[in-house]
Amino acid sequence: MSHIVQIQTEIRDPAAIRTACQRLQLPPPVQGQFQLFNSTASGWAVQLRNWRYPVVCKVETAQLSFDNFEGRWGARHELDRFLQGYAVEKAKIEARKRGHSVREQPLENGSIKLSIQVGGAA
Repeated sequence: MSHIVQIQTEIRDPAAIRTACQRLQLPPPVQGQFQLFNSTASGWAVQLRNWRYPVVCKVETAQLSFDNFEGRWGARHELDRFLQGYAVEKAKIEARKRGHSVREQPLENGSIKLSIQVGGAA
């Protein structure tokens, strides 16, 4: 039986942040306090491709802090790619924790289809 699931992503898992960065060939995330344009933010910093300032993920609250100056300092699609990568990696981590196997398939429209086999070894 097949089921379609929609996921609202909250960035709360440092391990999934790390694997999403690996997936997108970004530098590893760094924990600390970071300067944005006119403020600071604490959490896990992710340096997206061609972004002037990092995206800072506060995992305790799932809050993201960033300043891309309405796209002038970083394209929104790079943030969207990171959020998608995080959601995929987090779903895979959780499925495998429960002993399920996961198969990933990129779709032509940029979406990613995950097939999770309940009870299957990864």
